Amino acid sequence: MKTKRIGVLMAGPSSEREISIKSGTAVCRALGSKGVDYAALELMPGPNNNGYRDSTAELIREAKIDTAFVALHGEFGEDGGVQELLEEMNIPHTGSSSRASKIAMNKIAAKEVFKRSSIPVARHDVLNLERFKKGFDVKVYFKAFGKSVVVKPSNGGSSIGLNIVNNEKDLLAAIEDAFKYDDKLLIEEYIPGREITVGIIEDRALPIVEIVPKRKFFDFTAKYQKGMTEYIVPAEIEEKTYRFCQDIGLSAHKALSARSFSRVDIILGKSGRPVVLEVNTIPGLTETSLLPKAAKAAGISFEDLCLKILESASW
Repeated sequence: MKTKRIGVLMAGPSSEREISIKSGTAVCRALGSKGVDYAALELMPGPNNNGYRDSTAELIREAKIDTAFVALHGEFGEDGGVQELLEEMNIPHTGSSSRASKIAMNKIAAKEVFKRSSIPVARHDVLNLERFKKGFDVKVYFKAFGKSVVVKPSNGGSSIGLNIVNNEKDLLAAIEDAFKYDDKLLIEEYIPGREITVGIIEDRALPIVEIVPKRKFFDFTAKYQKGMTEYIVPAEIEEKTYRFCQDIGLSAHKALSARSFSRVDIILGKSGRPVVLEVNTIPGLTETSLLPKAAKAAGISFEDLCLKILESASW
């Protein structure tokens, strides 16, 4: 890879633009420290349409890159948009294929894959905007799922638009909030338990990270405001359950045909049963992000992690 020019794609049109810039900047530093010739390509904000796609293609062509390191989170990054463009341009890229990225980003589609693969998921319902506007009795969710429910947009990351509620008034507000980000939502049962994440690199499970937020759950503030969350690496879990959680994480990664690396978020219920929440095909890539924390616990430095991800680039 040291003989090739690498384009590190960051920023972009999504609500996670600023997080992406942090990831991309950290990746650039890591690649530079390894003597890799890279170009930092900051994609502009704006609506994701054909014009945006064309301007991105022009930016990539002008940079004359051989391989793309994708550090884009959310829309146009994790949803397969930029991967599809790179594949059409015959430029190898890091991470999963456009098809796998698209499925993983869509929480509804991903859950269907998990269920077919016998991977445990929370009980849930899909609510679209049209159905909601016709008039909908939200009481059904508390009857079906219990005292608390989780509301989240089908697409998106960084817990944007995600809320946990326990009454009808808050549920209506949470639904309206989530509809700002997508026209399809997931309403799920709330499963109390330990929040853990299984990092995957080179298609193998890394040490588990336990996430202990100081807020009700691991929301945007808990993720990105310093001091709001404690991380335990490796997680202090009984060995048999620990291995089972790693196996479930790797199974989820493979079920979606994810490639090279990902991060699988799991709730370990009080009964000791792991439930997969989602697979992040482009998790945060700063030195303090969860995947790098797990890699560090396995003896892989951040710089080596970035190099491993780069070396796995494919069409």
